[in-house]
Amino acid sequence: MAVTGNRFISPMILLGLLIMATMDFSVAQVGVCYGRNGNGLPSNPSQVVALYKQNNIRRMRIYDPHQPTLQALSGSNIELMLGVPNTDLQSIASSQANANTWVQNNVRNYPNVRFRYIAVGNEVSPVRQDTAQYVNFVLPALRNINNAISAAGLGNRIRVSTSIETGVLGTSYPPADGAFRSDVNGFLNPIIRFLANSGAPLLVNIYPYFSYIGNPRDINLQYALFTSDGVVVPGGVRYQNLFYAILDAMYAAVGRSGGPNVEIVVSESGWPSAGSSVATVENSRLYNTNLIRRARDGTPRRPGRAIETYILLCLMKIGRILRLRGILGSLDQTDKINIQSVLTNCKR
Repeated sequence: MAVTGNRFISPMILLGLLIMATMDFSVAQVGVCYGRNGNGLPSNPSQVVALYKQNNIRRMRIYDPHQPTLQALSGSNIELMLGVPNTDLQSIASSQANANTWVQNNVRNYPNVRFRYIAVGNEVSPVRQDTAQYVNFVLPALRNINNAISAAGLGNRIRVSTSIETGVLGTSYPPADGAFRSDVNGFLNPIIRFLANSGAPLLVNIYPYFSYIGNPRDINLQYALFTSDGVVVPGGVRYQNLFYAILDAMYAAVGRSGGPNVEIVVSESGWPSAGSSVATVENSRLYNTNLIRRARDGTPRRPGRAIETYILLCLMKIGRILRLRGILGSLDQTDKINIQSVLTNCKR
């Protein structure tokens, strides 16, 4: 443990601060996710807000309406993506009054917080055992929260959406052929139509790291880290990095599902910094700094259009899981559950 003054700072926090300090957040639409468990940031919300301001980080994502964090953000001018936890979806979906109360308690009571998005649920999917039970609640919860935001006169300032993962893609290569899995269409298509009508973006968590470790034979590490010269895919489109390819595949899938004009916000991304041969501090630094630079440029499908992105700094623990299991390639179900547990805990 390292010591500063009379306070102990864990190595994870020091590493998170070190990585953060190497990034230039001032030139891109990039924020940082703040989960209070093991994300490499201080646990005191006031310290976190000060850290964001010192590093010119203008956007934050939190995963639940933590009142001390909302209080610390008041007057900070930091734009916020506020999460509705999956466990709250059923209550909010069941009653407009419940949604109104949620918005009153967690949004309207904080007039000096710059709310940007309400993320109604995170990575809910009919093909994931840990979130399938929430599938039927996402769309009605979206509608009820959106109604409450509109009734409060905040509809022009705050967009209401939900966050999904790229595992819902059935086809991702070439990116122009991107399409959702057939077994998620019934869940996602109505949500995408809702977003198209409301003008809100779709929130997507994108992790090239997991794509790489799942297929290291066919995916080049430099391609995943933004450091390759790029590859040419069918149709003659040149992709310099895997992040762009995944994002464009998601855009193609969203377009096929009724949302050709729906924007995508990358609500999580990052790279682990310890635990396997490719999960290193240097690779984490490379990925995150290159992500910030590349987010300014737009993808081949949408050139010149900056990509709003939020970096998650809690991925350091995931490498330890891979090291303990000796895994550099495919993951079994236990590994996937353990990794998901780390991600879930660091978003609390």
